[in-house]
Amino acid sequence: MPEPTRMPPFPLKQIVLPKIKPGPAIAVILTVVALGVGSTAVYTIDPEELGVIRRFGKFIDLADPGLHFKLPLGIDTVVAVPVLRQEKQEFGFRTAAAGISTRYDSTRSYDEEALMVTGDRNAAVVEWIVQYRIDDPEAYLFKVRNPLDTLRDATESVMRQVVGDRTVDEVLTVGRQQMADEAEILLQRLMNEYQLGIRIDKVVPQDVNPPDRVRASFDEVNEAQQERERSINEARAEFNRVIPRAEGEADQMIAAAEGYAMERVNRAEGDASRFTAMLKEYLKAPKVTRRRIYLETMQEIIPKLGRKLIIDENTQGVLPLLQINAQEALRP
Repeated sequence: MPEPTRMPPFPLKQIVLPKIKPGPAIAVILTVVALGVGSTAVYTIDPEELGVIRRFGKFIDLADPGLHFKLPLGIDTVVAVPVLRQEKQEFGFRTAAAGISTRYDSTRSYDEEALMVTGDRNAAVVEWIVQYRIDDPEAYLFKVRNPLDTLRDATESVMRQVVGDRTVDEVLTVGRQQMADEAEILLQRLMNEYQLGIRIDKVVPQDVNPPDRVRASFDEVNEAQQERERSINEARAEFNRVIPRAEGEADQMIAAAEGYAMERVNRAEGDASRFTAMLKEYLKAPKVTRRRIYLETMQEIIPKLGRKLIIDENTQGVLPLLQINAQEALRP
């Protein structure tokens, strides 16, 4: 087997370094080293942040906002954590550009985190926002490996639990605020259990809609329910208009009947009392009483007649007279 061809070695040339005086060279080197060390020993923390100081990876202390010094050359490292800034996580959508006309990311679908099953086994697409702050930088950096991923997983789990405890009508309409309040309490409880160092400020529900594939049918059902509620409200309004009036008329008729009955009873009792008194007087003086009754009766009847009459007691005849006053006719 032939031996491989070897390349001839390159001739080594003698490298001649320029002669530098020892004093200026050492000064330059020390200056460069001092600048490098100084640049790694000074750091600044912004007003809304806290600095977490680590020495060889181990937590040492917290640094307040301002200018500080640390051990250089990577011995101490500082991580600035925004403890006063409110952060947020979006679920079911993503904001592409915030502003007066907010644009949302429409390049992909987020149904895998927004599609949920309600307690009555209906599907709903729920979008929401979680607003939070970092209140314990040490726990945030050292207790959990991926705190933001843990926050997202915990938030999605809590929201699915809350949605699963309610009907689709509650999720889509009246139960949204109660759902957000309950999710906020449960999520903060998980953050405390995980020692994540995060404080939940608010859970804000956004759009809640049925899935696109069943939205048309859902809208029809919703319209039918609204029509039913409208008919019920109209019937109740008619009921409230007619029934009180009928009850009032019934009460009025009952009161009138009771008054008429009382009047008839009182009149009958008065007539009976008068007849009894008259009977007592008649038994005492029959002729006088009969005569008085006769005269009183004639006094009541004769003025109502169209013609004026004189009755002769002897002949029992009736004599018609014209242009005679009733009082003159009754005068003896």
